[in-house]
Amino acid sequence: MKTCIFCGGGIKRQKVAYAEFGVPLGRFDAFVCQKCGEEFFDEATADKIQAASKKAGLFGLGRKVKIAELGNSFAVRIPKDLAKLIKLKKGQEVSITPDGKKAFRIEV
Repeated sequence: MKTCIFCGGGIKRQKVAYAEFGVPLGRFDAFVCQKCGEEFFDEATADKIQAASKKAGLFGLGRKVKIAELGNSFAVRIPKDLAKLIKLKKGQEVSITPDGKKAFRIEV
């Protein structure tokens, strides 16, 4: 890979910090575009990142869930492994705020 597939900028190999779901997994070799900053990983590095994700218990946490209706409200079911990641407990109060027009943020 000599140029960035997004902007055509030059590519340089360097170590970059990588995090998944906000959890740092380490520094990994990457090809980084010097123009737009896009990072690309080769297959061997992607395998190392996946192994680190599995070791940290993060692999496979992203998923789709269905919205339920409870009276005049909607409810989002949070899988237990996701709740465990942020130490969410039954009955605990959280704050929910919009994050643009297509997302919201839940803070413990």
